[in-house]
Amino acid sequence: MDVGGTSVRAGVVDEHGSLMDTARVGTPGEENALEDAIAGVVEDLRNRHDVSGVGLAVAGFVAKDRRTVMFAPHLSWRAAPVAERIEKRVGLPVTLEHDANAAAVGEYRFGAARGAHVAALVALGTGIGAGLLLDGKIFRGAHGVAPELGHLTVVPGGRACPCGKYGCWERYCSGTALAATAVELLARHPGRSTVLARETRGDPGSVTGRRVAGAARDGDPIAQRAMTELAKWLAEGLALVADVFDPEIIVIGGGVSESAPLFLDEAREHYAGKITGAGHRPLARIRTAHHGDDTAIVGAAALAVDAAKALGAGVGVTG
Repeated sequence: MDVGGTSVRAGVVDEHGSLMDTARVGTPGEENALEDAIAGVVEDLRNRHDVSGVGLAVAGFVAKDRRTVMFAPHLSWRAAPVAERIEKRVGLPVTLEHDANAAAVGEYRFGAARGAHVAALVALGTGIGAGLLLDGKIFRGAHGVAPELGHLTVVPGGRACPCGKYGCWERYCSGTALAATAVELLARHPGRSTVLARETRGDPGSVTGRRVAGAARDGDPIAQRAMTELAKWLAEGLALVADVFDPEIIVIGGGVSESAPLFLDEAREHYAGKITGAGHRPLARIRTAHHGDDTAIVGAAALAVDAAKALGAGVGVTG
């Protein structure tokens, strides 16, 4: 399962990393309702499949014991024993992991990062999640929360972030950021008749990242400019990632990656000129996730199987 700020998504995954079935609901704002929603999705899939365990990928800080969510900027959990609560609700073993770590594992075992010694994953969704793998092992840092790249400050005193800071990378490079940029551009050009302006009819709340991407595909100049801004900020952040970690490959995942043809080539070009020593060092390969927005689900399932094997249990299909 992939629990994000917008939706709770789940899939039944086979041993080859292929999705056999999926289910999805919106993310409730209150923690009991959120846990009920997760349990409901599990039960929905269990009615159709022999599910033996649950891998839960969460957009938040997961404690080193992988049982507790310490903090989640876009979710309601605070120091919450999530794994235990969900186990009680569904009667299955639950393996908890940061969503970007799970996505990185999914791409390393079954996708774009297979075989890489140093691989970074950047998931562009409601915010930004990030994972780092060293020879296939998750790098967690001293307290289990590394690498929290989405909350690096790229614009001091910039846009407010749900984490409590200002100017975080994810405020300029995510689905939420894409919508915010488009709203700002529409406000600067109130009389301009564009696809996006006509669709939203002056209602900023109706502007979403998905709607902006669709308008950009249709040639809307405001939406295309918002995409150019996204590409620029993606490149700025990836240059920081390359300077700090020097990865072989950077995998771009998350829901925004579905629109990669609209921004990724431009981001690659800008990134190549932003890294330290540009022109005098190898560039990390930048690829989109093989499993797209489902890669955290695939990785969470793989980690649930790992946990079961460590306990000496035989697990076949895992959701």
